[in-house]
Amino acid sequence: MSTFTAWRKSSYSGPPDNDCVEVGFGGDGVGLRDSKAPDEGVLVLSRRGWAGFLSTIKSGDAQVGR
Repeated sequence: MSTFTAWRKSSYSGPPDNDCVEVGFGGDGVGLRDSKAPDEGVLVLSRRGWAGFLSTIKSGDAQVGR
């Protein structure tokens, strides 16, 4: 189990609830968690997986909501 530090969320997450996905970095890779329920679990991606995820999102090729 990895320990993730310096959890961050987007500056675009704003009122009314400030709910967002948080990202933390650790020895085993990158952790993602729900800011509304941070104790409910963490999705862990390898650093390579995280880079691929970001690349897909930035390219516009992600099939979000389909």
